[in-house]
Amino acid sequence: METLEIREGEQLALVGPNASGKSRLAAAFAARSGAKYIRFRDSYGSYGDRNFFMQQRWNLFTLEEDSPAAGEILSREAAACEDPQAGRRRLDELIALFGLESVLDKPLVTLSSGELRKFQLTRTLLGGPSVLVIDNPFVGLDPRTRSLLTRLLASLAGRMTLVLVLSRVAEIPSFITHVIPVADGVAGEKQPLEAFLNAVLPPAVIRMRGVTIRYGERVILDRLDWTVRQGEHWALTGANGSGKSTLLSLVCADNPQAYACDIELFGRPRGTGETIWEVKRHIGFVSPELHRAFQVDAPALDIVASGLFDTEGLYRHPSPEQYACARGWMDEFGIRALAERPFLRLSSGEQRLCLVARAFVKDPPLYILDEPLHGLDEPQRRRVKALLDRFCGAPGKTLVMVTHYPEEYPACIDHSLTL
Repeated sequence: METLEIREGEQLALVGPNASGKSRLAAAFAARSGAKYIRFRDSYGSYGDRNFFMQQRWNLFTLEEDSPAAGEILSREAAACEDPQAGRRRLDELIALFGLESVLDKPLVTLSSGELRKFQLTRTLLGGPSVLVIDNPFVGLDPRTRSLLTRLLASLAGRMTLVLVLSRVAEIPSFITHVIPVADGVAGEKQPLEAFLNAVLPPAVIRMRGVTIRYGERVILDRLDWTVRQGEHWALTGANGSGKSTLLSLVCADNPQAYACDIELFGRPRGTGETIWEVKRHIGFVSPELHRAFQVDAPALDIVASGLFDTEGLYRHPSPEQYACARGWMDEFGIRALAERPFLRLSSGEQRLCLVARAFVKDPPLYILDEPLHGLDEPQRRRVKALLDRFCGAPGKTLVMVTHYPEEYPACIDHSLTL
């Protein structure tokens, strides 16, 4: 590890279980190479006694009047640079990059975990390192702050080499180019990120690389990288008009621009001879757009059964076994009594339940659920949410779900993408 060769443009991750020795190896590499080393669990360690910090953190009325503010500490260290004017310019740039303006007047002990990470990164980067080693950058952060820190680190990756020390493969950011596995204090061979992930993670169900979608001058998706692996459960979030529906249309083979993009579904690149029906066979789908367009006045049982064939109406006669399967799913969603009633004469909420059951009827490996609880009353929301946890949480089932209400996400959600 001490003689590790880092090539220009590489961004590394040292990955290993607890007590594997990765932190010791990273610290040894930093000491020998002159790289800057940050261990985020020690964010407060350089400033005063730990016990005193804890007292001030939770009893702010004891805060001393002369406790230094974050901006004061950073300004002092910028002035101590070999070229103070260059240090001040670099500090101003880093404050803007990390959005630190709102915390400069705060005492250090009042900063949140995310603010502390940005503070320490700024403090370390004042020295202009070419290589930065960061130990456990995401420990203790909530999903939103992890996502923010990932974007900040990605912005640094274009300026220097980053070496991240991580305990979980799932934490490896997409800007990492190579991975070094560590076990029993020994560093393994450096591997390209994709080769490493393919060796240790479940197969990719959705993989997008640099996907850009535009209509005229309007850019909907801009160089999006996204990988969804088998068994993962994703929350897809974003404001109205942020591109969520466009993204889902690429996955469901409904958007012709998909053929001009680098997209793989179930391990197969788009545009290599697969039909739309071959793609849809693996996906259970529901969305507000599908609901609005579904104008088939057939019995509700036929609507649910049509999900077996990915059609908006029944153009073939289901077998008795297929009808029994459809009735079973109507039982699960509490709508068995609606089986013979015409779909267009049902209430909006009853129609939505039929369409959700239609998405589940073929027991697909991938569920794409866009606002599945839209229009449902509270008891039905609770029922469907429990069913989502039960069935989407089964081994090997993959879920991408959209809702504007975080409380609607099932407990199985373990990943998120915000557009």
